[in-house]
Amino acid sequence: MYAVIFGKNPALSEAEFYSFSRRFGLKVSPIESSRYWLLFDSSSHVERYFHWLGGSLKLVRIAGEGEEAIKDLEYARLFTVSLYGRNDWKLWRKLGSAVKREFKAEGPSKFFKPAKVYSMPAELILKGFPEVKDFVFLLREDGSFLVGETVKITDPFELKKLDVGRPVQRPILSIPPRLARIMVNLTEVGKGSFLDPFCGIGTIVQEFVLQGLSAYGGDRDPERIRDARKNLAWLRKEFRIKNSAHLEVCDARKLKRCFRQRFDAVVTEPYLGKPLRRNPNRGEAIKLANELDRFYYSVFESFGDVLKRNGKVVFVFPAYRLSGGGIYRKERKWLAKLGFEVLGRYTDYEERHKLVRDIHVLRYRG
Repeated sequence: MYAVIFGKNPALSEAEFYSFSRRFGLKVSPIESSRYWLLFDSSSHVERYFHWLGGSLKLVRIAGEGEEAIKDLEYARLFTVSLYGRNDWKLWRKLGSAVKREFKAEGPSKFFKPAKVYSMPAELILKGFPEVKDFVFLLREDGSFLVGETVKITDPFELKKLDVGRPVQRPILSIPPRLARIMVNLTEVGKGSFLDPFCGIGTIVQEFVLQGLSAYGGDRDPERIRDARKNLAWLRKEFRIKNSAHLEVCDARKLKRCFRQRFDAVVTEPYLGKPLRRNPNRGEAIKLANELDRFYYSVFESFGDVLKRNGKVVFVFPAYRLSGGGIYRKERKWLAKLGFEVLGRYTDYEERHKLVRDIHVLRYRG
């Protein structure tokens, strides 16, 4: 039995996890969930593939339930404790002390406890992992809890390197590498040819290449294609990768002129409009969305020319945080007219953002 610890966007993390399990053929049986975690049964193969999750923080192997389960934890000379479900300093120290008492019979142990940090960030664990074990307590609303040990961690250092380590960066305009990984998983396509027709400096394409997929990218700006090639050359050298990507200067509305084959999946974040100086009202948001939709309609017509039947699309549409509160997310009935079935929609944003990513997962019916 395992638990996966969600990242800062739990709804998107959960959707990605189920898509990820189907993508890699993992048999996952959910047991229970909370805002912070999902408990499930699966084979140990989930440990092998966990690295490819973007939206989850940790994979925890469950030892049991309640304080009795502490005795089933494997002895560690150095350990820390992560608490999910409640911020309770006294309980956090109490459970850590209970682990230390249990280990006393086997040998000396040290409880690493930075002040008022209830769950260990991956950065801290990785500095000592696996010598320093991370014991996890998952608290339910009724006060009961599950006990386990972190066995895999999403590597934040690698994701940071993929972002700020590459030679060409566009901090405001580029999609985060973590989100690129999430979007690839949302396709549920394990093998095949992948296209990003708005590749920019190549963030999504580099994720295709990292995962050994048949990678293609396009952008109408020749300078962006040059930037993407520089970043891919760096990626291949830094990560010792032999495969690369096929990149073309190409208008996303005319894809069949650039790419002769059909693709299993399209994963992309297109042009989302000019930067907003303030939060729009509802009328302004509707106008902004309608103006961009004229462009997106042509793009999806072009997708139909290069996608295989039942091919997947993960596409970021713009949504807007309104000046009066709430979010405007447009319904796009024209997608069905063009043969696209919407399978899921997920938002991704931070409180300071005026523009919201409205991530659509679609299937092309033809």
